Amino acid sequence: MATVQFPDGFEWSTATAAHQIEGGNWNNDWWVWEHAEGTCCTEPSGDACDSWNRWERDVAVLAELGFTAYRFSLEWSRIEPEPGEWSLATLDHYVRLCDGLLQAGVRPTVTFHHFTNPRWIADRGGWTAPDTAARFAEFAHRAAERLGDRMHRACTLNEPNMVAAMGYLMGLFPPGAANDEAGRDAAVTNLVQGHRRSVEAIRAAAPGIPVGITVSMMDYQVAPGGEQAAAEAEAGEDVFLDAAEGDDFVGVQAYTRMLMGPSGWLGPQPGVPVVGMMGYEYWPGSLEATIRRAWDRTGGRTPILVTENGLATADDAERIRYVDEALRGVHSCLADGIDVRGYTYWSLLDNFEWTYGYAPKFGIVEVDRRTFVRAPKPSGLWLADVIRHNAILPTSGLGAGPAGSN
Repeated sequence: MATVQFPDGFEWSTATAAHQIEGGNWNNDWWVWEHAEGTCCTEPSGDACDSWNRWERDVAVLAELGFTAYRFSLEWSRIEPEPGEWSLATLDHYVRLCDGLLQAGVRPTVTFHHFTNPRWIADRGGWTAPDTAARFAEFAHRAAERLGDRMHRACTLNEPNMVAAMGYLMGLFPPGAANDEAGRDAAVTNLVQGHRRSVEAIRAAAPGIPVGITVSMMDYQVAPGGEQAAAEAEAGEDVFLDAAEGDDFVGVQAYTRMLMGPSGWLGPQPGVPVVGMMGYEYWPGSLEATIRRAWDRTGGRTPILVTENGLATADDAERIRYVDEALRGVHSCLADGIDVRGYTYWSLLDNFEWTYGYAPKFGIVEVDRRTFVRAPKPSGLWLADVIRHNAILPTSGLGAGPAGSN
């Protein structure tokens, strides 16, 4: 294959989330959910990757691999453990993390909400409570004021569409409701308000820092009769893409596709490998498709940042093939004039993957579950080579993907 060259200044990033790597985040709704009887959680997060204490090693690994940016999240329940009670020590911890990243030549992309809520927010109704948007905006203002221009970018909410759907329709996230359309609708309304209010709060507290939202997107493809089902599924994303109006960027997060029939998702299709540990179809082209849809939906006015993309697999060569194909799709978007600012691989570390526990391996860095020793995988070294050249070279890939892949 020919060399695939990315534009000068293209941002190469990887990502984590506080609850998935820090460990000991007992004061949020996810810790409660993990330990409650009868939930679908396979195991508790516990010490996670102990990144609260080992963040300096994480920074060193990022620098060794050559990443130009790192997307991580703040843990609201540590910063505001009780209503109006602010932990200066916790804010200072995140200041040290940002300073450490900057000293290593890695720009901090700070996510203010990645799925978890303080217990006291959950007890008040979580995102169905009308005042949660204002309380989140106050938290965002306090945190942004302390971090200031240490931030390179700010993401308000991570995948709010998943927070609403998983928590109120599917029963897979706290609070564990199923088929509660009224709860879902209330959560969506308040999440949109939370985003808009926190954009204003962050801009006021840290002027000049680009602010946006990240949206979980699926490549919805249509089988005969599936047009309405696909449109309804896309609507759950569209409300948050529309909420990005006036933002500095919109974060696209994509992993696979869903083929939609008259009654909804048709499930994995014959001839398409189901690979990885999440049961996804191997479909790296989903990233290109969702970038194009986000660009069209936002009218080509809002720059795109890929804020998550990756594969959970124990086969590292398979991971490399997937990312290679996904990046070629990003390059195709760039060639067509779509303003894609960067690519973020999920995830830096093998970490706690919510209801699935520690079984899925998304990381380009392995973490020993007993010693917490970090060890870059071949996929991490492959991506480091791509970053170093700002290109996929003809010698970079490891061959074609699984038989039948797109």
